[in-house]
Amino acid sequence: MTNPMYDTLFGRLKDQDRVFLYLPDDHVITAREFHDMIGRSANALHAAGLVPGDRVAVQATKSPEMLALYAATITAGMVFLPLNTAYTPEELSYFIKDCTPGMLLVDPDRAAKVQDLANQLGTRLETLGTGGSFDALAAVQPESVTPVTRQPDDLAALLYTSGTTGRSKGAMLSHDNLLSNAQALAEAWHFTSADILLHALPVFHAHGLFVANNTVLLTGGSMIFQPKFDLDQIIAALPNATAMMGVPTFYTRLLQDPRLTRELVTHMRLFISGSAPLLAETHQTWTARTGHAILERYGMTETTMITSNPYHGERRPGTVGKPLRDVHIRIVDQKTGAQLAQGETGMIEVRGPNVFKGYWQMPEKTAEEFRKDGYFITGDLGKIDPDGYLHIVGREKDLIISGGYNIYPKEIELALDDMPGVLESAVIGVPHPDFGEAVLAILVPADFAPDIQAIEASLAQHMARYKQPKAFIKMRELPRNTMGKVQKAALRQQFATYFFE
Repeated sequence: MTNPMYDTLFGRLKDQDRVFLYLPDDHVITAREFHDMIGRSANALHAAGLVPGDRVAVQATKSPEMLALYAATITAGMVFLPLNTAYTPEELSYFIKDCTPGMLLVDPDRAAKVQDLANQLGTRLETLGTGGSFDALAAVQPESVTPVTRQPDDLAALLYTSGTTGRSKGAMLSHDNLLSNAQALAEAWHFTSADILLHALPVFHAHGLFVANNTVLLTGGSMIFQPKFDLDQIIAALPNATAMMGVPTFYTRLLQDPRLTRELVTHMRLFISGSAPLLAETHQTWTARTGHAILERYGMTETTMITSNPYHGERRPGTVGKPLRDVHIRIVDQKTGAQLAQGETGMIEVRGPNVFKGYWQMPEKTAEEFRKDGYFITGDLGKIDPDGYLHIVGREKDLIISGGYNIYPKEIELALDDMPGVLESAVIGVPHPDFGEAVLAILVPADFAPDIQAIEASLAQHMARYKQPKAFIKMRELPRNTMGKVQKAALRQQFATYFFE
């Protein structure tokens, strides 16, 4: 094997005339045509003077060209670095300084905003998309390509963590990390060449870039490749798809549309949700409406996918299932590192071929995050129920310590989400003069306003006093990142000076 990911995922497209990508406006790209795009882009990278091991940073709109560039970068022996399209030039400067890419590619209309930055940092700037300079360079390159030899342990991609607290870190992912995970997911979710995946996720994130694309590439399927989530386009595409991967927001928006019926999704085989917790209510409502149980899974930038609810068997609401093939998880005491008994809440640690190589140019931070036996400390808190399903309780940094008691926000949020008038909730800890931290509940009202007194009375009956919120705040919506995760750091900052009467 000369280049593991090319040989396993991309090279097989070369001699196939089947449709690989279904695009808006009835355009299609065959597997052979997509391989030609990979070849021209890989040769363009070489023509630009880049060499194996160079980082290729991309902040561009989702497109077939960007997907081909991902494959081309790896084919050329380089390291792909996708960046969130929401980043400002100021935010972008951190990543460019940190990873020193051989090339930065942006949308044509973004180039003027980052040209000074590229000049200051000595980074070659190209544009990707209609009329883009990189497209012009690729257009004159040959389609045939010789993949650069890479080893399974060589880097394929560099993805930066969200950086909600502290410095954002670059997670180094190898060929083997990504391939092993694609193979485990294809097996767990029964993907085949007959599948047509409805792909409306962004491709600057592991979910849309690796989980979706790599699984389809591995199994020889096709994708309905949509630029973004558009409700009308999703509704129109569903009858032609067999599977969809989405974030919880996709499903809540679809449930609000009367066009979502059992008849609409008759041809669907599988609905998958991830990147943010799926409310049990959403899971149950979706099943009642469509006849399909959403399959929820769990992963993170550093590990790609870790666990999944079963394809055959109970897809249990509020859980993220069991470990994937060759992946091992354990729950340990946060202070001692000792493994806890089943059912106890503690830190989730994971070991397997999916676990990243470490953080880019941060050896000390990398060493801190790994146990001596190779387990990665996820920073997520959870427990394993008697049937082996993993329950995510929250992030370690979200843990509330009030009056010396440990309080897990997820437990309170689950109770609040079941209350009449509550669409969803977020529970945070804020400074308190007596308790150190106090529990503050933020509620998003449903169709009618929640009765706070009734909620307080219900919680008083079912929950220890120290867990009960000291105050309730109503908000129209919770702050979220582009993947739908509630940004609790932003909430803690917003209410850091909240005054308790």
